[in-house]
Amino acid sequence: MKFPILLDTYGVLLTDRKREILDYYYNEDYSLTEISELTGISRQGVRDSIKKSEEEIYALESKLKIAEKNNVSSEILSSVIADLEEMKKTADRQVNDQLNIIIHKLESIKPQGERTDSSDQE
Repeated sequence: MKFPILLDTYGVLLTDRKREILDYYYNEDYSLTEISELTGISRQGVRDSIKKSEEEIYALESKLKIAEKNNVSSEILSSVIADLEEMKKTADRQVNDQLNIIIHKLESIKPQGERTDSSDQE
């Protein structure tokens, strides 16, 4: 599992400072030196903080498996939506309308970055 996904899942459990440092490192792509300058922490302190925070997040995922379960759920949801879209191709208008409603409801529970506009596929 990619670390930024784990960070999105467990980042709220970190201190504000740890989350800020990881955000600079993973989301803003800042170097250790740049983060050091921004935070007033030594370069080695930044590196240590990143490593400890990563270990903390990996330990949480190892125990809780939240990100893994979210990934599996998202894959299943995408598969169901694809199956419904396929059914629409042979359905009559009334069934098609009902399938659109179901697809819209399923799309609304997908994570924000994975949503598609099913109305474009009609």
